[in-house]
Amino acid sequence: MNSSLKIGLISYRSNPHCGGQGVYIRHLSHALADLGHEVEVIAGPPDPLLNNRLNNNVTLTMLKTLDLYNPEDLFRTPTLNELADPINLIEWLDVSLMGYPEPMTFGMRVKKHLKETKKEYDIIHDNQCLSYGILSLAKKMPVTATIHHPITVDRRLAVQSTKSFLKKVKALRWYSFISMQKKVAKKLSCIITVSESSKKDIAKEFNIPESKFKTIPIGIDTNNFYPMDIVKKQPNRIIVTNSADTPLKGLYHLLFAIKGVLKIRPVKLVVIGSPKKNGGIENLIKKLGIGQYIKFTGRIDHEQFVREYAKSSIAVVPSLYEGFGLPVGEAMACRIPVICTTGGALPEVAGDAAKLVPPANAKALEKAILELLDDPSQREALAQKGYQRVLKEFTWEKTAIRTVEAYREIINDYH
Repeated sequence: MNSSLKIGLISYRSNPHCGGQGVYIRHLSHALADLGHEVEVIAGPPDPLLNNRLNNNVTLTMLKTLDLYNPEDLFRTPTLNELADPINLIEWLDVSLMGYPEPMTFGMRVKKHLKETKKEYDIIHDNQCLSYGILSLAKKMPVTATIHHPITVDRRLAVQSTKSFLKKVKALRWYSFISMQKKVAKKLSCIITVSESSKKDIAKEFNIPESKFKTIPIGIDTNNFYPMDIVKKQPNRIIVTNSADTPLKGLYHLLFAIKGVLKIRPVKLVVIGSPKKNGGIENLIKKLGIGQYIKFTGRIDHEQFVREYAKSSIAVVPSLYEGFGLPVGEAMACRIPVICTTGGALPEVAGDAAKLVPPANAKALEKAILELLDDPSQREALAQKGYQRVLKEFTWEKTAIRTVEAYREIINDYH
C-alpha cells in the first residue's frame, strides 16, 4: 500500500469568494486529506477559509504580508517599521510603480518561512505563484505547480480592451510579473493544469513542451451547489456569475445581448456580485438603458447563491476565455440549463450538456437565449444532461486521486 505523503500547498492569494484559485486550494487540500495525506496550506491574505473538519488533516499557515490589495484599505501606506523589512520594501516600491509584485514577494516569504522553521515536505505544490523563491526550493525537495490558464491571455485582452495609451502602458506594467512566471515554469520538471485547452495554450504562450504537463480537471463542490427543487422557477430569469469589469469575463457582450432580447420579450438578468462603482459595467448599463432589468445581488452566502440558481430559467457564462470554467460546472450541479461560449476550456467542461456560442458575440448570445427561453423541453434536457455530467466527471475525490498519482511520479523522478 502506498504511504501517505506530506504535502505543502502554496497559495499566495486565495480569495474563497472570487476566482477559481481559492476554490481550488480549499477543495484540493480537503480531498487530499480525505485520502489520508498530511496537508499544510501556506497562504497569504485573504484567509482561504479552509473550514477544517473533524478528522481532516489539513493545517493552515498564514504568512504576514503588507496586504496592499485589501479592499478595506486598498494601497495603504505602510509604516516605517514595516518598510524596514526588505521584502516589504520591494513590494511597496513595485506597487508604487504600478506593478503587481505579490507573486514574487510571496515566494520570497515562503522561502524565508521554510528556512526559519526548517519544515520539509515530500512535495511542494505551488498554486500559480511561479516565483523565484519557490523555484529555489526545488533544489531541496520535489516541486510542482498548477497553472490554471495562461495569464498572458488576460494581459492581451486588458491591453486590447482600451484605446487609452496610458491605460495600455498601465496594463503592461501590472502584468510585468509574467516574465518571472514564464522563466520559473520552464524550469519545473512537471506542471499540472486543469484542461487540455489550458495545456495547449500554456505550452504555446510559455514555450514549454506539452509533454511536461499533466492535465487534471478540477471538481465541482456538489455539497454547496445542488438542485433546490422546492424553489419555484421564475420565467424569463437569467443568471450570470461574472460581475467583474474584467474584459475576459465577457459581461459587456451579455449586456448587449440582453438589450437585443428585451426588444422581443421581457427578461430579468441576475448578476451575482457587485459592479465596480462608476466602472465600465455600470456605465454600459446606463448607456443601454436597461438598468431596471438588471439586478446585482452583492455578496451572498452559498445557500442564497443556490436559491438564485434555482429561481432562474437559464445560466449564462459569457467569458471570452476560461482555463477551466467553474461557473459552468456549478450551474450544471444546480441542474440549470447553461449557455456558454467556446472560449478556452469551456467546451471541455460543458461537453454536449450546454448550448455553445462563439466568444465576444452578443448576437449569438441573444439568439441562444431566445431559443432556449422558447423551448422548455430543450431546457429540461440540458439541465438533466449537465447534472449527470457533473456527478460523473467532476468530483474532487477524482481530482485528488489523479493529483497524488502525479505527485508520486514527480517524487520518483526527483529522487
